[in-house]
Amino acid sequence: MKIVGIVLLVIGLIGLIVFGYQAMQESESFSLLGMEVAVSSANWTPVIFSAIVAIIGIILTLAAKKR
Repeated sequence: MKIVGIVLLVIGLIGLIVFGYQAMQESESFSLLGMEVAVSSANWTPVIFSAIVAIIGIILTLAAKKR
């Protein structure tokens, strides 16, 4: 159980880094009345799923340590 948790945690963190970077690159900024406004056209679903997988990995790792 602990190994599965660690694997899920690593996969989730890698997904957060990769998909988060891609999502940040898909944002556009423009100037409006002297202020910089950023508009994101990214798909945030993979980032959310990666975060969920990482959280599940943390929970499984911590649950395995208590036993």
